[in-house]
Amino acid sequence: MPKKRSGGGLTGTQQAAKFLGVSVLAGAVLAGIALPAFGVLGLAAKGTVEGFDEIPANLKTPPLSQRTTILDKDGGPIATVYSRDRTVVPLTDISPYMQKAIVAIEDSRFYEHGAVDLKGVLRAANRNAQSGGVSQGASTLTQQYVKNVFVEEAGDDPDKVAQATQQTIGRKIRELKFAIQVEEELGKKKILENYLNITFFGQQAYGIEAASHRYFSKSAKNLKLEEAALLAGIVQSPSRYDPVNDTEEATKRRNTVIQRMADVKDISQAEADKAKKTEIDLKVSRPKNGCITAVKGAGFFCDYVRKVFLTDPAFGKTQEDRAKVWNQGGLTVRTTLDPQAQESAQESIKSHVYKSDEVATALSIVEPGTGKVLAMGQSRPYGGGKNETYMNLSVDEDMGGGAGYQPGSTFKPIVAAAALEQGIQPTQSYASPYQMDYPSPVQTCKGPWSGTDKVENENESEVGPYGMKEATAKSVNTYYVQLISQIGVCPVTELARKMGVERANGQPIQQVPSITLGTQEMSPLTMASGYATFANRGTYCTPIAIESITGPNGKEMDVPKTDCTRAMSQKTADTINTLLEGVVEDGTGQEAGLGSRPSAGKTGTTDFRLAAWFVGYTPNMAGAVWVGDPAHKKKMVDITIGGQYHDKVFGGAVPGPIWRDAMSGALDGKEAPGFNTINIPNPEKDKDKGRDRDRDRPGNDNGGNGNGGGNNGGNGGNAGEGDGNNGDNKPDPGQGPGGFTGDPGADNGGGTFPDFP
Repeated sequence: MPKKRSGGGLTGTQQAAKFLGVSVLAGAVLAGIALPAFGVLGLAAKGTVEGFDEIPANLKTPPLSQRTTILDKDGGPIATVYSRDRTVVPLTDISPYMQKAIVAIEDSRFYEHGAVDLKGVLRAANRNAQSGGVSQGASTLTQQYVKNVFVEEAGDDPDKVAQATQQTIGRKIRELKFAIQVEEELGKKKILENYLNITFFGQQAYGIEAASHRYFSKSAKNLKLEEAALLAGIVQSPSRYDPVNDTEEATKRRNTVIQRMADVKDISQAEADKAKKTEIDLKVSRPKNGCITAVKGAGFFCDYVRKVFLTDPAFGKTQEDRAKVWNQGGLTVRTTLDPQAQESAQESIKSHVYKSDEVATALSIVEPGTGKVLAMGQSRPYGGGKNETYMNLSVDEDMGGGAGYQPGSTFKPIVAAAALEQGIQPTQSYASPYQMDYPSPVQTCKGPWSGTDKVENENESEVGPYGMKEATAKSVNTYYVQLISQIGVCPVTELARKMGVERANGQPIQQVPSITLGTQEMSPLTMASGYATFANRGTYCTPIAIESITGPNGKEMDVPKTDCTRAMSQKTADTINTLLEGVVEDGTGQEAGLGSRPSAGKTGTTDFRLAAWFVGYTPNMAGAVWVGDPAHKKKMVDITIGGQYHDKVFGGAVPGPIWRDAMSGALDGKEAPGFNTINIPNPEKDKDKGRDRDRDRPGNDNGGNGNGGGNNGGNGGNAGEGDGNNGDNKPDPGQGPGGFTGDPGADNGGGTFPDFP
């Protein structure tokens, strides 16, 4: 048996194997370009040529990935996003110095040989035999271009990228076959143009135009000799010759390129000597990629647009198809974002809640009747730094948000609307004692629900009888528990579904009576869109964020439109508008009032003040504001938010003013239409009894200890105990109402439309 020589040399068998491999490669090349093969070279290649001929002759060139521009509704830029930062330019827009530099250093005989440089192949064969592998492939610019096409096609899949770049004879043969085709079809100038547009130049820059902007903050057509040489030198090893991180190595490599240009007579030696003495003068433009660059705090809206694209079948049958289109980029996406509304929303957020606060806030504004998302923002900026987050607190889990937040009393108008749809009159009165056994059984979509727990109002002074108007204004728990027990749970969950009000984690709303107290986790965008149904007099429109998309070919793509369907009668919506208009006139939402502009809304504060809400609307805008701890742990008592101390946080005292300031700016200069309202008389009783005692009323020192219905409603729904802190709590149907108390409000609802008896 032959022995390996001392010093690490190869055995005779190994040397023969190497020679055979090189011969196979060279033989295939010669056969592929119809040149004569002879001797051992041709014999070794005989079996390979058949496989070579079976390789498809057509190279499928994928569109080059480019940057995508996201615009607001007026055409103003929001952000630039890309999988690969690239701007494709024609050869005429690339400096002649750059064209000469890349040819000189990468393939100086580019204009003299065909797809394959035979001299280079033989040189590589010799060196590979010496090194023991395919360490040098003698690749021409054409072959390098083909390899880059394979890499581009692989996208961000690491396994596919590895396959596209592996140093194997099979891959080289396939590359050579396609190179022959490319030479025949494109010609030298087009190949050079394509090569310069596809090649990676480091620092996240793909293609010469992006590279020129990255390193010198100028267009590729304006590159000087020494600048072009620097960029041409990077191509061989973008990390090793990175001028940003290693100026010395980059300078050596640049000078090598300059001298090579002189050697091949592209420039004179005098020009070369002068250029080599010039110091590298970078004017680096840092990568500006992704939603983190969005203006006016619109990073989360930008990310929402991306999520919409990746999840909507309108943009591709599968997730992979949609991702491929998005990553290839080159899109111009005009969105629904209203720059005035977005700026107003973000300014309001910044002035009321600091990013360093223990709690956060999120706000979404939509347009009733169109479903257009006009604004979306939050106090913790988009990013991965301190007090930043990539979680969009405004949206559902599948769109980049969390599991949602219990909306508390802001859910009660949906229960009221469901009751009205079932024929209950707004004058319906219940005894509504301070405390009562939880009604049982209560009908659900799945059969009767039974429970034995008790429910109570916030204060002992809250004792009925109450009608719907006053009970809604004060958020009387025992009233709403009796209301849902009369109509059943199913009409409520069905109406919520019609209004687009669903749980943030994608699970169905649970069939339990405690939903009347707001125990199911929702997102701000969901609540804003749901309340827009009231503003639109009963017609719900699905939220949309994209107006139009222009592809890289300049053609318009089909985009999904809003789907508007009637969720309730106009009379029901008008009645709810009447109930909720009073809340901002003289109820718990007074601090959210918009002055002379008609508005309506509802406050909500969860048990133990883990979250506070204001959801409100005008006829032309609807918005939802949530304030709380995204981790569902921090109680908002004895807390400073936005530089203001609060002994207890109320839905009207923190979210309300955020909503007011955001909506005031968003609506500035726009029409101020009024609501169609209904006259709703009050039952004869002491209307002031128990007033000013609900904890959602600002300035109330008698708000109780946070017990509400939650402490007596079983652990499953108590937001302050057990699993209630994690946002994923699932109240046991047998454990009562959950953890919420109500909100007070107005006891007059206006009277400009038909009266109820």
